[in-house]
Amino acid sequence: MPPLLAGAYSTNQENSMTRSKMFKTGMVTVAAAALFGAGVLTGKNTYHEPTSILHVVTVQWTPEATPEQQQQTLDGIKAMAAEIPGIKNIWIKPVRVQPREYNAAFALEFEDKAAAERYAEHPAHLAWKKLYDPIHKESRSQQITN
Repeated sequence: MPPLLAGAYSTNQENSMTRSKMFKTGMVTVAAAALFGAGVLTGKNTYHEPTSILHVVTVQWTPEATPEQQQQTLDGIKAMAAEIPGIKNIWIKPVRVQPREYNAAFALEFEDKAAAERYAEHPAHLAWKKLYDPIHKESRSQQITN
């Protein structure tokens, strides 16, 4: 190849390589932007407003209540929930309890108002209360829904 054409060939090859690098850089940028956008969309906080009823109870045990009795009562919530139709979920391990003189908390989720009403008079709940009533000094309960 004559020297003059060799220089032109070299310049065309360099231009082709530059275009290839620009294309690759552009594709990487587009991919990064897509990943960033997906992260923003999936990282967006979502929440729900269920129509179930949440029954939350805070408890102050009597001074005479032994740790075994307390645990038996909390474990009894699991057994009770297995027997009463309409209880969807339970929580029996409190992270924090207010007011501070209270010792425990638990929660039950009912599928609807009718399930919450059935719970109050259900034989499994009445049997559980025989464990609970003698060892709790005071309790506070709330029922919440949307």
